[in-house]
Amino acid sequence: MTTTSIIPKKSDLSIYGIKNVTANWNLSPEELQKITVEKGMGRETKNGTLAINTGKFTGRSPQDRFIVKDEYTADKVWWGKTNKPVSTENFEKLKINVVAYLSNKELYVRDGSVCADPTYKTDIRTITEYPWSSSFVYNMFLRPSEEELLNFDEEWLVLCAPGYVCDDPKAYGIRQGNFSIINFTEKTALIGGSAYTGEIKKGIFSALNLILPIERNVLPMHCSANVGDDGDTAIFFGLSGTGKTTLSADPNRKLIGDDEHGWTAENNIFNFEGGCYAKVIDLSEDKEPDIFRAIKPGALLENVVFDKNGDVDYMNASITQNTRVSYPIYHIDNIKEPSFADNPKNIFFLTCDAFGVLPPVSKLTPGQAAYHFISGYTAKVAGTEAGITEPIPSFSACFGEPFMPLHPTKYAEMLSKKMTEAGVNVWLINTGWSGGPYGVGSRIKLKYTRAMITEILNGNLDTIEYEQHPIFGLMMPKYCANVPTEMLDPMNTWLQKGAYISKAIQLAHYFHLNFEKFAGEASEHIIEGGPLIDEHHHLDHM
Repeated sequence: MTTTSIIPKKSDLSIYGIKNVTANWNLSPEELQKITVEKGMGRETKNGTLAINTGKFTGRSPQDRFIVKDEYTADKVWWGKTNKPVSTENFEKLKINVVAYLSNKELYVRDGSVCADPTYKTDIRTITEYPWSSSFVYNMFLRPSEEELLNFDEEWLVLCAPGYVCDDPKAYGIRQGNFSIINFTEKTALIGGSAYTGEIKKGIFSALNLILPIERNVLPMHCSANVGDDGDTAIFFGLSGTGKTTLSADPNRKLIGDDEHGWTAENNIFNFEGGCYAKVIDLSEDKEPDIFRAIKPGALLENVVFDKNGDVDYMNASITQNTRVSYPIYHIDNIKEPSFADNPKNIFFLTCDAFGVLPPVSKLTPGQAAYHFISGYTAKVAGTEAGITEPIPSFSACFGEPFMPLHPTKYAEMLSKKMTEAGVNVWLINTGWSGGPYGVGSRIKLKYTRAMITEILNGNLDTIEYEQHPIFGLMMPKYCANVPTEMLDPMNTWLQKGAYISKAIQLAHYFHLNFEKFAGEASEHIIEGGPLIDEHHHLDHM
């Protein structure tokens, strides 16, 4: 834990063009909380946790995220809907405006780092307009020692000015008044017009998602990770609602990290960050005990609703569905310190399949693993109104497409190579529906999913007989302890086999349609990892 207000030897903000400011350096969370409350920018809940409102933006604004297109990025970045270009000239003009806006103010400077493996540690200086933004950075980035703070010399700079709104967006090559821009050549992240703290975190991690694979031969991954007493590491990929946080929080294993990791050429897995940034909508101690108990002084609640007594109503989504908490990782009891471990033995891709057709557990070949990694599939239910039961497929490349500057196949090829070299087992775990789609079948019980993962981690599915799924080509175990055997082949759980086949073919088709945009860059072994059936295949072998 850092002592209050450690000012580095290099502490002149005028080198960034920011002048005539009162700079608060590396204040403790307690001091930042006190200032936030005194300035009327936040309130304390009943247990003393700071709660703030991020204003107009309660989530990221993906359409307003840009990368500076210059000599360094032009041929590296996968330009398109996810990675939109802005010119060096427009970036510089915006930066001049932001710097002028931040001048003559009271600011909060936080020095921290990312990447827990010392070989890859990157120092970040974040200059923020609001005190609670600095609390967020304290929670989410790694916290340097006093000596490191005194001698701090950043590699990257983050300028965060929520109060600055661009008055003529088109003249600067952006869409509207708010923006989040990464400049790889200058190593600067520029945030304006949005107070949503996730922009800070995701800006830096998006930068790492290009730098680490290109310059350091490290595979960046949007995943959680834990490690057993024997040093066996497991990593969990999954989009929102698939159970990534829940399943990686295992009382019998130490948590390495919750959201972002790197896999090194030296065969280590390391956490990018020093904290967790969790959704708290519908939170309860029963559902998510670790997260619930981590909400205490030092944590930062965002956009929650609470009464005059300070009791938080986690069910209330009147501000946003995306209510959040950030907290330092040491608010969780069972953590790995420092936050890195050896090669993973098992990788889990989590999907919540509302079509009800994917097996609850299946083992993937390297080609299938790369294919499903690129696909990043889950499904959302259309809604809970009467008569609406049709699920909607949702694909996010590499389980984190909004934060991936390179073409998804680049990450998939790296994953496939590392998997093969390390002899890792990769599993597809369906935490969604069985016995029919949403509205007909039922959600797979958490106790069964936990039992499957436990059996895998204990090595008990290594010697089990498998059979191949006829449509998706996935290898399904014929037996798993503490799981009803009839569940393991999803067709067995449907009353009408024909309805199952029809729905499975429908989902396979969605996979193929989604993959078309990647196929031109994908190798043959990845393409072959997709469903066995498409418009060119038939089920004559069934």
